[in-house]
Amino acid sequence: MRRVLVVEDSASTRALVKAIIESESFGDALGGETFAVVEASSGFDAMRLLPRGPYALIITDINMGDINGLELIAFVRKSDRHRDTPLVIISTQSTDRDIERGLALGANAFVAKPFASEVLRKALIGQLAHVG
Repeated sequence: MRRVLVVEDSASTRALVKAIIESESFGDALGGETFAVVEASSGFDAMRLLPRGPYALIITDINMGDINGLELIAFVRKSDRHRDTPLVIISTQSTDRDIERGLALGANAFVAKPFASEVLRKALIGQLAHVG
């Protein structure tokens, strides 16, 4: 079982992302793998959970009260342990500039909120399919 870290201050969004990742159809799309979601409600919480990795994927919001998603991405990309972990941003901040900034910092994909479940599902599967 591989683990996915979801960093999102909205409990309802975390629950939706968790339901997508832990669904049978999600794992089936990746050869029958199973995934467990580790939830972080803030960037600070994520910093506390990162040493408990490894994670197959990290998903983060940008707007969070303490450590924001962009700061988290910069930290992850400088970390020997997590630098190659696929990272997906989910955010309402989705102007071209926001997307470019997130990708320049090292995110692999960007999904704008609100999103259709299938759009997020495809983006996540796309990232996980490239990782062994």
